[in-house]
Amino acid sequence: MLGGMARKVNPIQDRARRAALEKAAYLAIYERGYAGVTLADIAAHAGVSRGTLVYHFGSRAGLLAAVMRRFSRTIAVATRRAVRQAGSPEGKLRAYVDNQFYGLENTRRFYTVSLDFLAAATRDPELMEVQRAFLADSLAVDLELARLSGEAGAEGRARLLRALVEGLSVRFLADPDPDLGAYREDCLGGLRAVLGWEARE
Repeated sequence: MLGGMARKVNPIQDRARRAALEKAAYLAIYERGYAGVTLADIAAHAGVSRGTLVYHFGSRAGLLAAVMRRFSRTIAVATRRAVRQAGSPEGKLRAYVDNQFYGLENTRRFYTVSLDFLAAATRDPELMEVQRAFLADSLAVDLELARLSGEAGAEGRARLLRALVEGLSVRFLADPDPDLGAYREDCLGGLRAVLGWEARE
């Protein structure tokens, strides 16, 4: 009788399993590109069958959307936490910058996958919803920094902060030998300028 019962799924183990599969998919996207990566590629990265991926995510599109949702959210949450834990306004800016450029390989990987995903999202409404959710999460912390210079005009400053990070990320990807420290300093200087802090120094 017991042998005929359906196996219970441990929700903690299931979440851990999904997280591991999403990480493997993220690395496969980085190596193969969003358009070129297949479920077979991801399965090989994860050391599982294609059926396991379908069981957890339903389809290639479902898996790739889940990957971007997870990693975009992770970056946004980590940045918000670091900014809020920083004691001073200058410390908040540095915490923000460190989370935008957080190691050569990690930075290259995240921005490569993000731009690849954005290109795909321009032709896929479901993926664009994931992109918009990331922008909304990012806006929350961008606004927190923008308000360091007061409430008036904060939304405009927040958009400029995001544009600064995105512009530097593209330049970083095109740089054959990027100096992470230089990108952090460029970003920090740009943030100060957007906030109107240059005149204070």
